Amino acid sequence: MQVFAVGGANAEAGLDRLLAALDGRVGVVRTAAARRAGDGGTAALARGDTRYDLEDGWRAEGATLTVRGALERLAPDHEYAAVVGDPGLDAPRVVVGEDSRDHHADDAGGPDVRAEDADSLDLHTDDAGGSDVRADDAAGLDVQAAVAAIDDAEPFETLDSLVAAVKRSASADRAGAIATFTGRVRERDGPDDDRTRYLEFEKFDDVADRTMRTIETDLEAREGVIDVRLHHRTGRVHAGEDIVFVVVLAGHRREAFRTVEDGIDRLKDEVPLFKKEVTAADTYWVHERE
Repeated sequence: MQVFAVGGANAEAGLDRLLAALDGRVGVVRTAAARRAGDGGTAALARGDTRYDLEDGWRAEGATLTVRGALERLAPDHEYAAVVGDPGLDAPRVVVGEDSRDHHADDAGGPDVRAEDADSLDLHTDDAGGSDVRADDAAGLDVQAAVAAIDDAEPFETLDSLVAAVKRSASADRAGAIATFTGRVRERDGPDDDRTRYLEFEKFDDVADRTMRTIETDLEAREGVIDVRLHHRTGRVHAGEDIVFVVVLAGHRREAFRTVEDGIDRLKDEVPLFKKEVTAADTYWVHERE
């Protein structure tokens, strides 16, 4: 699922034009910041296929739904998700009209993120805030450039979205097994170890992505293996969060389990990823200590 943010005084009008140009199901997530900025005020709201309004709690669940939580719900069956009113999201941003973020900056020059928006920062963020496509009004929005930026961004994937993808395989009627592996950020190895706050991953985008696609193709060539999906998050991943997924659709359990194990082993051995670990006491690149 491709995620993008929309902001500015005329965000809804700009989003309405974008929705018509995107090919696939689109979820729209509106935060409390959208209401404060007037993005969802008196203007007609752009209508996606699914809508989440994250203000005053999410009443259907009786508890607050975070931006990441909403995206996780959308990922299995939506191709796109637009987040309106989230200044901290590291994703392509489409800004239509004056952007309130331009007038609020902290001492470091980053965006002024309010406390109630902080949950959005669990999704990979940086000081750049993603790639911006800007226009004074909806009529002046370069829709083609915006769609290109959205489609070029790294997709948002979860275990559920990858499982849903393999279930849609053309040969899924021959499958009797789905095996998965999920790697997560371990807070500590032993009770006396420093607590890991988060890991930060960087990759050579083209090489890493091509290598993962090659591994998938190799594994799918095995007898009885129908579909293989590999995904590794980049950016900041906090303790307890998921990092990497391997999903295998196969005819039987034995080939599914073996392929999952080989998939994660090859990903760790062959895909060029660099990991920085930030503990309570130290910060270091893991490969420099191996």
